[in-house]
Amino acid sequence: MIDAKAMPYLADIARHQAGIYAGKPAMWFEGQETSYEALNMRASQVAQGLIAAGVKPDNRIAYLGKNMDVFYEMMFGACKARGCFAPMNNRLAAPELQFVLSDSQSIILFVSQEYYDLAAQVLPKCPSITKVIAIDGGHKEWQAYHDWRDAQSTDDPNLPHQVDDDVLQLYTSGTTGLPKGVQLTNGNFHAFFSQANNLLWAAYDPGDPVIDAMPLFHIAGVNIGLLSFIQGAKAVILREVHPVEILNLIEQQKIRHGFLVPAVILMLTHVPGVEKRDFSSFNIMTYGASPIAESLLLEAAKLFGCKFTQVYGLTETAGVGTYMPPEDHDPARGKLRSCGIPYPGTDIRCVDEDGREVPQGEVGEITIKSPVVMKGYWNRPEATADAVRDGWFYTGDAGYFDEEGYLYIHDRVKDMIVSGGENVYPAEVENALFSHPDVADCAVVGVPDERWGEAVKAIIVPKPGCSPSEADIIAHAKTRIAGYKCPKSVDVHPEPLPRNPSGKVLRRQLREPYWKEKGRNVG
Repeated sequence: MIDAKAMPYLADIARHQAGIYAGKPAMWFEGQETSYEALNMRASQVAQGLIAAGVKPDNRIAYLGKNMDVFYEMMFGACKARGCFAPMNNRLAAPELQFVLSDSQSIILFVSQEYYDLAAQVLPKCPSITKVIAIDGGHKEWQAYHDWRDAQSTDDPNLPHQVDDDVLQLYTSGTTGLPKGVQLTNGNFHAFFSQANNLLWAAYDPGDPVIDAMPLFHIAGVNIGLLSFIQGAKAVILREVHPVEILNLIEQQKIRHGFLVPAVILMLTHVPGVEKRDFSSFNIMTYGASPIAESLLLEAAKLFGCKFTQVYGLTETAGVGTYMPPEDHDPARGKLRSCGIPYPGTDIRCVDEDGREVPQGEVGEITIKSPVVMKGYWNRPEATADAVRDGWFYTGDAGYFDEEGYLYIHDRVKDMIVSGGENVYPAEVENALFSHPDVADCAVVGVPDERWGEAVKAIIVPKPGCSPSEADIIAHAKTRIAGYKCPKSVDVHPEPLPRNPSGKVLRRQLREPYWKEKGRNVG
């Protein structure tokens, strides 16, 4: 049961739960448990250290590292200092990371050992950062995190909070090739908790072990941790996705709940000997971020023997949109290709190009209206105005409702590709490929992929007399963008790419041959 009224602000979760659960474990990470009392105390120390370092309300505090238990004490600490926590995607290439760090105007950077060299490479071009703290220590210039934290007062600063305070800024891919910072507020999360309180999939009992394996620079990973803390459960945190380790922890920690993307569920089903594992503790497996193959869903349900719930949402809506409860996973219901029904308190419409709701059964752009809708894109007023109109967030996904009010995603209005739960915009990839000396023109599309749902494909027009190899094109891309955004395959287009009268590449026309007989145009 979520007592959202007792914790109206994100910082209140650590404070309130420390008074109720005190010595009970809030987190488990690599063999170490952290109690609710310790989590709250360390968050206060982080807050005091941030304030002493000059952090003012609304300043951004960046985090560059893999999943760790300290992530949450830093996040709650940033909230107590009335700052905004800004986790960086640790898979970004140096030019991307430099842009995001600069764009966020972060004051402080927490960085783990794996990324010391990368951080040092980009920091000279990120002038807003005044202090770098080395999470794992051992750096000749940057103070070790534990030394820094433990030198601070344990007194809670108890600053006054506001509903509209930004508390988390996550970056999404950009239609123009530039990522955008999504501003999520205390009010957004309070609305999320209030809505989730009515849903079976989000109901954890105090002490329940909950596996938190998805990247914490994504809304899904953060939400699972927060749902654990706000209900007195125990977040079992994985540094990174490792199928065998996930299976081990399910058995060893007696995991009751978790969220995994379909690509990871597929990985688990392929681990040798998985059918002999003990899943008896598992209650509900939640999945989302990309569509799941019906055959995989049925196989996984049989293997795990637990309830399954699908969720559909976006970073811009704090992960909230629709959910499909366990009973709708019965094949006889005929809903397996659906992404479910709207959350309580969330309005969803499918609209035409003029913003008018389309009749039931017709495809339109999915729009969402709810208190969970973001404040906006950081320093992007035009992009915000385009995405949020009259309180409705325009998702870029195209879908339709059936006669029972279940939503189906059919296609994308925008050109975004979703590969293994990661969003990739073609413009980002094309910008990288255009810098290749042998490429005259290019387009990037998503094509079906059994493992990842969709895979990134580049279609290039070489310059006269040039014949770049697929390996060369992919290697070039990896120097400029994150690996998951890079093309997995490259096709050579011998003729000019199809364009409309204004010169825009007709990506939809290029995609069509790859999606024939798929039933929908997303993975």
